[in-house]
Amino acid sequence: MANQVVWVDIPVVDLDRAIKFYSAVLGVPVTKADYPGMSIGLLPGTGEEVSGCLFVGEEIQPSVNGPLVYLNCDGRLDEAVGTVGAAGGEVVQPRHAIGPHGFRAIIADSEGNRLALHSR
Repeated sequence: MANQVVWVDIPVVDLDRAIKFYSAVLGVPVTKADYPGMSIGLLPGTGEEVSGCLFVGEEIQPSVNGPLVYLNCDGRLDEAVGTVGAAGGEVVQPRHAIGPHGFRAIIADSEGNRLALHSR
């Protein structure tokens, strides 16, 4: 069975400072990657392993409320998004491309947690 959690975005205020912190805490290098319009700190991972990144974003700030967890909906993203409302949640941001990493939709679950549903 595929991993149900596929990616985690961790919001930060100062990317370079956060890269140093996570590299030290994890004991492995967190690498900076530049994409059009943004830079991120890539957490270590290989192949299809679960991983994540550090990012600076205006709409999302570091918080004790937690990082954005991506749940694996590979091959059935539209179906999954279609069930959100009926299951007691809300679609916050409909399906959209995330560059070479596939597609996501941002939802609020039945408890008020913000999550991403992901598909390649």
